[in-house]
Amino acid sequence: MEALKGIDLDISDRETLAIVGVSGSGKSTLLHILGTLDQPSSGEVFYGDINIFKQNEGELAAFRNREIGFVFQFHYLLPEFTALENVMMPCLINGMSSENAREMSFDVLKRVGLEQRIEHRPGEMSGGEQQRVAIARAVVLKPKVILADEPTGNLDLDTGASILDLFLMLNSEYGITSVLVTHNQEITRRLNRRIRLSDGKIVDIN
Repeated sequence: MEALKGIDLDISDRETLAIVGVSGSGKSTLLHILGTLDQPSSGEVFYGDINIFKQNEGELAAFRNREIGFVFQFHYLLPEFTALENVMMPCLINGMSSENAREMSFDVLKRVGLEQRIEHRPGEMSGGEQQRVAIARAVVLKPKVILADEPTGNLDLDTGASILDLFLMLNSEYGITSVLVTHNQEITRRLNRRIRLSDGKIVDIN
């Protein structure tokens, strides 16, 4: 069974894009392919001039860590580590020194309003604070793209609105292209563009 059928999509630099549709329409599959987590059975995905799935596994992993930030509905933070240590992880994986990783991670946690929480572990923070840590971790290496799968799905309306504000701030100040899978109508209204999927096909773009 095909999850996606004949998808043809261009995403512009610095764009904010919502992907909407009912459950099972292919939204998460599309996001995972854009993020190189899943490989399509046919077709091609380009980042600029790079045909991304022509790279070997090592090159693909390095590209993913350097150029793409992921934010999911569930935070996937490491519970035994502090907020600062969680955000440092992509930096350390990228070969950065501990000192530089700590400095960059503190700076981005400050940008997302968590400078007073850097030594707290996930279990000591609210859901909104944990999601902010997850976003900080996603953007600490200044990726070109953030891919988010229902990033406000487990949050109340006010906290979800503040998370959306954060995505828009990162887009405005860092120029990060943001692609969000969401059911939240407020998110779709405030982003540049929306595509709707149905049965694995794009049925509406506006």
